[in-house]
Amino acid sequence: MAGHITITPIAETVTVAVGSTVLGQSTRALALTEGASRPVVYVPRDDIDMGRLVQTNHKTSCPWKGQATYFSVKGDFAKFANVVWSYENPKDDVAEIAGHLAFYTDRVTVTRG
Repeated sequence: MAGHITITPIAETVTVAVGSTVLGQSTRALALTEGASRPVVYVPRDDIDMGRLVQTNHKTSCPWKGQATYFSVKGDFAKFANVVWSYENPKDDVAEIAGHLAFYTDRVTVTRG
C-alpha cells in the first residue's frame, strides 16, 4: 500500500544541473515524499535535455512504486553513472510520476526557485 507516499506539485521553478551544465528547468515538477524521508523531486522528461542522458541496464524495484530504470549523464560515466531514474510504468497509487525523472542530489544539483 502506498498510503505513506504523498505527491504534490512544486510551485517554484526547478532547475537540474550537473556541474555548470543545466539539464533542464521545469515549472511542472512534483515532490514525492515517502514516509519520513526527504522529498524527492520528479521532473517531467519533456523539461529535461534527454540528449544528455543514456539509459543503462541498471534496474531496482520498489514495492510501492514499481520497477525503476536508470540513466547516466553523458560525459563522465564514472562519476555520473545511474544518477537519474524513472518509473516507466509506476504502480497505480503513484501514477502521477509516470514520464518523470528523479535525480541523486549528491551528484546532480536540483534547486527550487
